[in-house]
Amino acid sequence: MSKLSTLIWIMLGITFAGIAGLIVLATPSLAGEAAELLPWAALAGFVLAVPASIAIARKILAQTGNR
Repeated sequence: MSKLSTLIWIMLGITFAGIAGLIVLATPSLAGEAAELLPWAALAGFVLAVPASIAIARKILAQTGNR
């Protein structure tokens, strides 16, 4: 991963982890098991952010001419 994609991954990972956590807490059938599911939701958010950050970094570098 390049430096740019790493910075994007940090921001997207936090965002995706927060969204996944909100999904767990907002779903009544999952909220009862939130203590077990929240760490897995956060991990899934960070893992899903890796390919997204690489794709976004590639698009940014393509538009800026790889400066």
